[in-house]
Amino acid sequence: MFDIGLSKIALISVVALVVLGPERLPRVARTAGNLFGRAQRYMADVKSEVSRQMEQEELKKLKEAATEALQSAKNDFKDINQTLHTQVEDIGASINQMSASLSGNLDTFDQPIEHPAYAQDPSSFAKSLRQGRQSWRNKKGVMPMWFKHSTGIKVRVQSGAARVKRFRRVASHTTSSRSFFG
Repeated sequence: MFDIGLSKIALISVVALVVLGPERLPRVARTAGNLFGRAQRYMADVKSEVSRQMEQEELKKLKEAATEALQSAKNDFKDINQTLHTQVEDIGASINQMSASLSGNLDTFDQPIEHPAYAQDPSSFAKSLRQGRQSWRNKKGVMPMWFKHSTGIKVRVQSGAARVKRFRRVASHTTSSRSFFG
């Protein structure tokens, strides 16, 4: 803006000293400094006001964008709600149709199912299911005892009542002193 160097400032101060004199120069310099400070504060206020106005405009734009996004989301949810409602009604109608068609066929469900293994001998059917210790699947899923002992997995399971009985028995054998302090 102004290209004022040190030599120009020195020249202006010498001219001011000659024109104003040494008595009035300090008062004039103080007044000029005050005016210069006021001008700087005024410019800073104008800049801050302009930046506030720009921020308000940006906030208005953001508010409008958020309002539009909210309206579009509401419309989308309304559409989804309508489609879900129609799908639920369609499923309800199909369930009603299926129940109506099955109500006539309930007579066939009362007859026992014929399984070839069960028809020969009922006990052979139970034996063919491979349960218990003889089951290959149970044998493969079991951890060895040495592994349980080394990792600290419980080996024996005890019911809550048995545990209470065991610890009460141990507590009843110990004698407690009658004094609180002793």
